[in-house]
Amino acid sequence: MKRLIALLLVAAVLAACAAPTPEVVEKEVVVEKPVVQTVVVEKEKIVEKPVVETVVVEKEKVVKVEVQGPISYPAGVPMGLREPKKFNLDEMIVYKALPEYHQPEWMDKFVADGTLPPVEERLPKEPQVFLASGMSDGLGTYGGVWRDFSACPTEGWNLGAGQTQGWFGINIIYQEALLKTGPMFMRKDKIEPFPNLAKSWEWSDDGYELTMHLIEGARWSDGEPFTSEDVMFTWEDLILDPNVNHWTSRTSWQIEGEDIELEALDDYTIKFTFPIPFPIQKMFIMDDYDFYIAPAHIFKPFHPRYNKDADYVSFENCMPPDALPPVSMGPWVAVEYKTDEILVMRRNPYYWKVDEAGYQLPYLDEVVFEKGSTGVGRTLGTLAGSLDHTNLENPSTFIEALKRAEEPDAHFYVEWGPETLSFSLSLNQSATLGVKDERDAELRKLFRDFRFRRAVSQAIDRDGVAQAVVRGPFLRAWPGGLYPGSPYFDRESVVYYPYHPETSRKLLAELGFEDTDGNGVLNWTSGPLKGQDLVIALTSQGDQAASVNIAEVLVPLLADVGIQVNHRPVKPTVADDAMISGEWEMLVDRGGQEYAVPFTYAQLLAPVTKEDPEWHREGAEPRQLQPFEEELVRIVNEFALEPDSDKRVELMHEYNRIFTENIYDIGIVVGRYGLALAKRFKNVPVGTPTFLYQWTWANVQPDQVWVAPEDQLEEIRPGEIPIYEK
Repeated sequence: MKRLIALLLVAAVLAACAAPTPEVVEKEVVVEKPVVQTVVVEKEKIVEKPVVETVVVEKEKVVKVEVQGPISYPAGVPMGLREPKKFNLDEMIVYKALPEYHQPEWMDKFVADGTLPPVEERLPKEPQVFLASGMSDGLGTYGGVWRDFSACPTEGWNLGAGQTQGWFGINIIYQEALLKTGPMFMRKDKIEPFPNLAKSWEWSDDGYELTMHLIEGARWSDGEPFTSEDVMFTWEDLILDPNVNHWTSRTSWQIEGEDIELEALDDYTIKFTFPIPFPIQKMFIMDDYDFYIAPAHIFKPFHPRYNKDADYVSFENCMPPDALPPVSMGPWVAVEYKTDEILVMRRNPYYWKVDEAGYQLPYLDEVVFEKGSTGVGRTLGTLAGSLDHTNLENPSTFIEALKRAEEPDAHFYVEWGPETLSFSLSLNQSATLGVKDERDAELRKLFRDFRFRRAVSQAIDRDGVAQAVVRGPFLRAWPGGLYPGSPYFDRESVVYYPYHPETSRKLLAELGFEDTDGNGVLNWTSGPLKGQDLVIALTSQGDQAASVNIAEVLVPLLADVGIQVNHRPVKPTVADDAMISGEWEMLVDRGGQEYAVPFTYAQLLAPVTKEDPEWHREGAEPRQLQPFEEELVRIVNEFALEPDSDKRVELMHEYNRIFTENIYDIGIVVGRYGLALAKRFKNVPVGTPTFLYQWTWANVQPDQVWVAPEDQLEEIRPGEIPIYEK
């Protein structure tokens, strides 16, 4: 079936997208026209000999090849979407003590038998309080389940060492950070992260110091206190330890090469010291993944710094998937896991957030993730009614999902966001990372040559790819760089090289490639690979159906200009490992939020840190930046520290021009994410984006989602809480 789909996609793109016709001219040429003259020779043998009788003039059609330069990037087609309802921060959340607190009635038995202390003793001195004024449906009621899906294996629970819990929302539930960026789309007072484990902060008068006040008296899900020790363990032994595979590193916490320092002033106060005044942008990496806080009392005993018998491999794997329940500050905690089948999460009895009436959150008792092989399973389950949510990010499912949502018995609705759904073709541009032999070295030289990136880019019929993946206005051509849905986007800043395979062939010829053996594939004509076919390995994210489909379509398009591409879909964990090691060549992947909201993730936009961008990571040897990359680094560093919003916009216009002019990363298509969510869910913020600062689970604020009693579905493990062995 997969092979059939791939063949249909290839046929569709080739049928829908004939190559642009090169200019044809006529010229007169002299042609020697042979005729036959019969002569008689010895033994009456007749011999026919061709001779030239005359010279004639004929007209011959000749193809005139010219390189196709940039053209204006077209505007997109509007689609309906609900604008988010916005609030001031103090209309949504505050931190304060309340006169009384409540829990679900079914939990009273755990207090009565001594398993849990009373709810008021499990909560912080001043819990985070969700206010009804910031809710779309008001204060909720307890009970019910959210049924979801994950197409990624759960590696383990050591998120601070780079392990994923399964993505698709599981990581977001498991982790809590100093600050939160997901719900920022709701703020109207300022574009700044939400307080979270850090409940408040203030800058010194000179702007060099940022003092943060942590929530006091909060507890981990096993009842142990949360303090600044957890923050400092995360900082010193995860983020700054070069042997730990953390999501950020020392270079992420530097400004122009100078270190940012962090110290604990007491159990609930920490202080950042910066090398420049008021670097507001750095607050955006105090959020999920970047500054997820790990429980020191759990992970310290496994860390080589504190355990002489441990090493970094054993540390990374110290909390395998079946080590349940893991210790968390999140609203639900995993209590059951069956590999490739199911993950069940139950409410955290020590969760530190409440509503304004004093009811401990979350409202929902249970979250369940089915496990599958691709993200399409989530959409199919939502359409069938067995799941409650899908991100419409696989365009091949858009039409079917919209049709199903219109049917009277559909249990979900669909909303569309801005143009931030992108797919790109990345080429590994690291000169040394992952290079194992002559072939790797020669390919990296080729990928770093602008002419080759342009040849590949102009061999791609982006409009045809869009229509091959999904008919209609859902996707369109996109050359890379900032998304059209970004507030920083300017269409005039885009340098757009259109589809023109003749240009690609000419550029490849300039690079010295020629089909010397007549098999339709270009050959290297010099260097250590002389005589070999130009063959490149292409991987795609196997959990992203659209990435796989697009990769399949790229194979014949690049073959048309003489490049043989061998495509292989891989699991997300395999792709992540390959990125880190540098052992990959080309990758089709869905883009990140840095190109939608660049100020939030400025460090990802250029080679500012060792880890980014993913297609030019730094390994053991210093990274070899090209001149245009040095310009991008300069712009991004200025942008990240620029307090004037108008100047930031100007810098991003310059950034986007240089990025697209040099085809730093090869954009393919862009569209809109859709959010399909169960109608029975209450308190989903109006206009919630599928993807902006974060993904759906971080945007919805699921701890405040509730379901009316008459609409609640049966739970898998009712009446249970995570229980820890001391």
